Amino acid sequence: MHPCQRCGACCAHYRVSFYWGEPVPAELTAPIGPHRTAMLGTLAAPVRCVALEGRVGDAVACAIYEHRASPCREVQPGYGQCAKARLGHGLPALDPDWTATA
Repeated sequence: MHPCQRCGACCAHYRVSFYWGEPVPAELTAPIGPHRTAMLGTLAAPVRCVALEGRVGDAVACAIYEHRASPCREVQPGYGQCAKARLGHGLPALDPDWTATA
């Protein structure tokens, strides 16, 4: 199982903002500027993306995975934003070389 399917910390830690023209379902977003929008649930604390299903740190899924925003596609398991989000949720660090242990 991919480690992100057991985590979801990034989806419940950061504001997800992006160019309004991305193929994310509009009903799941809120405008934050003339050319930017954000995922509902990520604009104020407590943060939890509206598209996140499941329990953080246990079993999660993105309800719009094929249409997720570019910031979501850019998070790399075990690095940078992933590591900070996991720490923020009290989860242990993920080995960046998770493919060797998966």
